[in-house]
Amino acid sequence: MSNANLLDVSGLHTHYGASHILRGVDFRVAKGETIGLMGRNGMGKSTLLKSIMGIVKPTNGTVQIKGQNMTGRSPYDVARLGIAYVPEGRGIFGNLSVRENLIMAARPGTEGQREWTFERVMETFPRLGERINHGGQQLSGGEQQMLTIGRALMTNPDLLILDEATEGLAPLIAKDIWRICGLIRETGISSVIVDKNWKHVTQITDRNVILVKGEVVFEGETAKLLAEPDLLATHLSL
Repeated sequence: MSNANLLDVSGLHTHYGASHILRGVDFRVAKGETIGLMGRNGMGKSTLLKSIMGIVKPTNGTVQIKGQNMTGRSPYDVARLGIAYVPEGRGIFGNLSVRENLIMAARPGTEGQREWTFERVMETFPRLGERINHGGQQLSGGEQQMLTIGRALMTNPDLLILDEATEGLAPLIAKDIWRICGLIRETGISSVIVDKNWKHVTQITDRNVILVKGEVVFEGETAKLLAEPDLLATHLSL
């Protein structure tokens, strides 16, 4: 496995009871890469992310992070290696204020980096600044998504995993989320982005992976994917 890769997943199988969800998935993320993880609903995208994070335990295969075997390890062990996870459903603390949600997550990165401070998050998400003392449950869906991303950035991660980046958000809010994803890419943080809108995803990704029924049917650079309209129509178009 390459030392340049932050994440190396090899031959991953995951079951939910008798249901075989992931079927020998290989997946990698290099330092500084932005990866689009694509596929229709129920194809295994969220299960792959949860298997990487240790939320779901794989039944076979390996998950290596920075060369360390983290297969089936606890989510907090994975997080300590610089992996930040923005789950589908967001998972903010509704009884805490915006400020408290952010401050409780603040820490230096794995190499002591502190680029993402409270002040920088406020500059990046001015809407959150306007609601700094509001409780998490008082925010709109889009504001909650901004808060969850901001909270992840406060950990100064090496890799940000974003599941369903803009699901259910109004177009103007979604546009702002895509702007922020582009900004994160420019800072050099690696990202894995899941979203149904492949046209927006491919505007900021270096490579893309398509899952169908728990198997990888495409892996390659964005230009290669966009050059295959039949593949897009078969696996991604609504």
